[in-house]
Amino acid sequence: LMNLLQTNTNNRFHLSGLFSRLQAPVPTVRAFSTPQSSRPVAGAAVWALGRLNHVAVAVPDLEKARAFYRDVLGARVSEVSPLPEHGVSVVFVDLGNTKLELLHPLGKDSPIAGFLQKNKAGGMHHVCIEVDDINAAVMDLKEKKIRSLSDEAKIGAHGKPVIFLHPKDCGGVLVELEQA
Repeated sequence: LMNLLQTNTNNRFHLSGLFSRLQAPVPTVRAFSTPQSSRPVAGAAVWALGRLNHVAVAVPDLEKARAFYRDVLGARVSEVSPLPEHGVSVVFVDLGNTKLELLHPLGKDSPIAGFLQKNKAGGMHHVCIEVDDINAAVMDLKEKKIRSLSDEAKIGAHGKPVIFLHPKDCGGVLVELEQA
């Protein structure tokens, strides 16, 4: 650069001109906002969406997946917990600000068995978002024609009520709501 500057002094080369040409434009960042009209209207059940609780991943080999997150990535990983009422065995991977839920079929009638038949290597199964009042959320969403996969909430892996919303009504994503 110094040689370039010295050889170009006669041509009135300016350092500031060089740097101004090297600078890339900075993209504009826009904040997202939620219009007030997206909240339930008067007379409807009032509830609030909370934080992301976990992202669930279906895995064909639970012990192998558990070992990967624990031994390779160094995450804190729970023991295997069978949940016969949901047809799955689960392992939670603690990521500090959220969790991964590793899902493996428990029995042939497990919904995860069907998922793994279509996705042999496994993959993302659902996202779980907390709500402050699951009963109000269920009532409000039914009024808004959002289908759920069951008529009422059931107790989930964390010992709290959960309900799954139909992926066709949620942009192709299976959404689990969990009582905060």
